[in-house]
Parts: sequence; structure tokens; C-alpha cells
Amino acid sequence: MSMPQHTFKTDHETLDLRAYSRGLYIDGQWRQAADGRLIEVVDPSTERVIAEVPDAAMVDVEAAVEAAARAAAGWRETPPRKRSEILRRCFELMTQRSETLAELISIENGKALRDARGEVAYAAEFFRWNAEEAVRIIGEFGLAPSGANRIIVDYQPIGVCVLITPWNFPAAMATRKIAPALAAGCTVVLKPASETPLTAYALAALYEEAGVPPGVVNVLTVSNPAPATAAMLADPRVRKLSFTGSTGVGRLLLAEAAKHVISCSMELGGNAPFIVFDDADLEAALDGAMVAKMRNAGEACTAANRIYVQSGIHDAFAEGLRKRMTALKVGAGVEAATECGPMITKKAVDKIDRLVQNAVARGARVLCGGSVGSGTGFYYPPTVLCDVPADAAMAQEEIFGPVAPISRFEQESEAIERANDTEYGLAAYIYTRDLARGMRVAAKIETGMIALNRGLMSDPAAPFGGVKQSGIGREGGRGHGIAEFMEAKYLAVTM
Repeated sequence: MSMPQHTFKTDHETLDLRAYSRGLYIDGQWRQAADGRLIEVVDPSTERVIAEVPDAAMVDVEAAVEAAARAAAGWRETPPRKRSEILRRCFELMTQRSETLAELISIENGKALRDARGEVAYAAEFFRWNAEEAVRIIGEFGLAPSGANRIIVDYQPIGVCVLITPWNFPAAMATRKIAPALAAGCTVVLKPASETPLTAYALAALYEEAGVPPGVVNVLTVSNPAPATAAMLADPRVRKLSFTGSTGVGRLLLAEAAKHVISCSMELGGNAPFIVFDDADLEAALDGAMVAKMRNAGEACTAANRIYVQSGIHDAFAEGLRKRMTALKVGAGVEAATECGPMITKKAVDKIDRLVQNAVARGARVLCGGSVGSGTGFYYPPTVLCDVPADAAMAQEEIFGPVAPISRFEQESEAIERANDTEYGLAAYIYTRDLARGMRVAAKIETGMIALNRGLMSDPAAPFGGVKQSGIGREGGRGHGIAEFMEAKYLAVTM
């Protein structure tokens, strides 16, 4: 096992990564894995090991569930206002330490610092939003149609929750689950991605400082998650699974949860169409495409995966996108000038290149990029392809990288048909100056979210989630996100 680099000098400060790899966080304590095993954390910009975190053994997994179960009654009975104040304090601490958190994300994830700063702001907002949600959980009261009794509906915490989050947004995907769960009165066990565990542990320390009681939030890393997850779901005290990740893994988790009839929230893969009509504002569409495609270097489930451009504006759009993508500064995420950082692993780079070469073999033309460099780090150049055929693999698979595939279309109906020709249904983007057309097309697109003349749609105040194979349930929004962590209890009362 190679020696970790440990410290990083940034424009802001020198980060000692050992402060964020102290151990598993269980019942308010930092502890090493029972069998002493470790997981190496690799900087994707240099391929160097930068830290080691514990690889939880099964006894550690059991201890995390036990801690969450033991803390459940006390947290459930904590007044909503008190829970709200703690969540608000989490928001304030994240905001105060935003630059440190952003730099930590850039180091372990590789994303450009500007994107990491945006993620931290977004992640913190889930605590502010759910601090407000916590004190607005209301029930229902009414008269039964027969007149025989009153109907009272109360909403109660669902119980111990297992939360599984991915590497691409290590802060935001965690807070998007933890904040509503805590607002609802639930306790949690978080299993972050082993590629990016440092952010999760940094936030665990922050929660403790904000006043989250021991056992309410537990964080553990594990290199082989399947047995650990199965063990947690088999524990009768666990009543909720919330997962963000690939559709393939989501299907496996749903099957496992079904064995124990556990409530599931699934935010899965995407294959977002980005539709540009002839009457679109060209510069606005290009601005939106750069955000929708290149946020987090394309490593996002909402990333524009298929770009459909109407014939009249196609050539100007393709050339404009080529110029913008070519001009992007590629480099390590923590470098201030970087606009496109490395991918998370070599495996990710290999997949992206496979999809590009497959498209080229089927007739796509490379306008820029399109091949893997020879240097150190998991980099793939910003790439624009045009004339991408419908049978290219990237038309059905998530690229998850800085590749913009453009296809031409003629009629509105054609764009809708091609946009819906996928098993996924998470996000879509539409650019047109004709609002009636935009609303008409939006109504026919089979996705859970649509950005109309916008390149960004994510907002803690809006319900995030998809249809078809892109997931089950919603995160965020007024009442939607917190409802995923509550059960309705009906009382029939004679008065």
C-alpha cells in the first residue's frame, strides 16, 4: 500500500487530509474498522493516494445500525423547533467553511473548484430548506363522509434510514438525504462512495458541532457494499432505503429491499435530451448547453446526454459549441483556472472513450477532442461530436463525461419521439422563444424534470426525481422530500 500524500497546499490554505480520515463515525465516536482494513483514496488528477479511511467490517455495520436505533426515540421526540435550529446551524457552519469544503471536494473528486463551490452552496441549502420544513409538518382533520367519526391523519418519522450516496456530488447527495430525514425525526446510517469519503466525514464532524446528538447520524465506508447493505436492510429496525446511483445498482437494491418490505427512494440514471429549436436564442442555448453538459465535467445524472438541434440552427450551434468546448481549461480541480477537471477513475475514462469510438465508427464526426491523452491523471478532453446516429451506444447509455453528441432533427414531433426513445426519464432541456411550443413539448417529454430555456434545474425548493427507469420518489420540494421519510397514521375518532 503506497504512502498517502496527506497535505495539500491550496490558494486558500494547507489542507491536512488526516483531519478528514480519523475513522468511522458511529454513535458520535470516531473508530477504526474492527479488522483494521483500510480503503485508499486517490486524487484523480495525479493518480496518487492521498488518504486512507477505514473499511468497515460487518460488526461495524451492525454497530452503526444499533447506534441509529438507540438514538431514534430521543430524536423522534425532540421538538420540531429544536431539530430546526440544529439543521439551521448545519447550514451556517457549512456556509462559514464553504471554501475548505469546496477544496476538499476538488481534491478527492477532481471537479473544478468553481463547480465544487457551487456544490457546497447547493448542499448547505438543503439544511436551510429542511430547517424550515421541520416546523411545518402538519396533519389532517376532517369528518368521515358517513358522519360517524372524525378522520385524523398524523405524519410520523419512518424510522432508521440507510442512505447510500455516489461520488459525483459527495456533499450535496448526502445533505439532500440527511437534512429531510433529520427534519422528519429519523436517524440515519450514511454509506458514502468509497472514492470520495473525506467530504462525508468532514460533514459528520460539522453535524456534531452543530448539535446533532450521538447516533442520529452515523457514517461508514466499506469497499464491498453489497453484503453490508444486505445486512442493514435485513435488520427489522431499518425501515427506509434512500439511494442515489446507477439504475443497475438501484434494481439490485430494490430487489434486496423487497425481501423485507422496506420503503425505497431511488434517484437513478439519466439520459437527458437537450432540444434546440430553430427559433431559440442561439447564445442563450449555447450558454445553457455548457451548463447542462459541463457542470461537474459532465459527471452528473442530469447532464445533457443527447443534444438534438433543428436543422435551421444546427450548424451555427455546433460551431458555437465547438469553440466554447475547445476554449475550456483542463486541469486539476483545485487549480483556480481549471474549468474541466479529471474524471473519477480510469474505468470512467475508458467507458467515455468506448462510447466516443463507437459513435465515430457509426458515422459521427469529431469537431473537437475525441481521444485520450497520454499524461498523468484520469482526464478526457472536452469533446463535441455531430451527426451522431440513433444507433450509437451513447444514445442509450449515460456518457458521464465531457462529451457533447449533437444530432440534427427537422420536425417537432421527431424531437419528441427521439427524446422519449430511452428507458430513462430524469431530466430534459428545451430551448425555444415560443413559450406555447415549449410548454407543449414539455408536456409530451417523459421525464420528471424539465428546464425550459435554462441549463440548470436543481433547487432544494423543487422536487427532484425521475420517471421510468430513472427512479422512485422525490427529493427536495415543499413537502415532497420530507414526506419520503414519514409515514401517515390514520385515527378514526368518535367525538
